[in-house]
Amino acid sequence: MRTINKVILIGNITKDPFIKTTTTTKKIATFTVATNRYYKGPTGESLSDAEYTNCVAWGPLAERSEQFLTKGKLVYVEGHLKTRIIDREDGSKLYKTEVVVDQLIFLSKREDFASIDSEVDEISNFDDFSDLDSAKI
Repeated sequence: MRTINKVILIGNITKDPFIKTTTTTKKIATFTVATNRYYKGPTGESLSDAEYTNCVAWGPLAERSEQFLTKGKLVYVEGHLKTRIIDREDGSKLYKTEVVVDQLIFLSKREDFASIDSEVDEISNFDDFSDLDSAKI
């Protein structure tokens, strides 16, 4: 039986991306996307919950994220879930689940991205990032 691991988010960037570079000079951008879930409460009142999803972009996507993503920008993020296990100094393990970004589309108004007038708003990244598990981000 086939399985699916796909995530689609439309939300706002909560703060400017954090950029790192691997030892092989590949850029990594980490950022958080805020989304809301709307639902009815037990008595019929409208409620919402905010969700903050950690995302990681590699290579060209990281470079574009560094250039154009800032707090408050509306984005479409498509990718897959990846859980990393981080060994702590005390011997315990920390499990961190993130969305590895495969596609990023800027949804904010074009004026918000004035510096990319002649560029495309959609970026896709299909490079092989097999070093994801070994990267410390």
